[in-house]
Amino acid sequence: MHKWLPLVATCSGTFMLLVYSTIVTVALPGVADDLHASFSSLQWIIDVYTLALAGLLLGMGSLGDNLGRKRLYLTGLTVFALATLACGLAPTS
Repeated sequence: MHKWLPLVATCSGTFMLLVYSTIVTVALPGVADDLHASFSSLQWIIDVYTLALAGLLLGMGSLGDNLGRKRLYLTGLTVFALATLACGLAPTS
């Protein structure tokens, strides 16, 4: 079972990424209604996530080589979960 842990960790991270992308897209009408968000605000919600992912991907890969992939991966998952929680609790768009 120990040899499968890296695969499980990678799959769980990829699953979180795909679920988050899907949830945000599906939840946009509810966000617009509940937070009275404009169309441009909804576009920024999607665009900022994509921009952050693309901008940090290569840099974090290089940093993972220097600091250790496991430590950086776990730190990234923790930061991602906390940032998602903060976004979910935000009172405005």
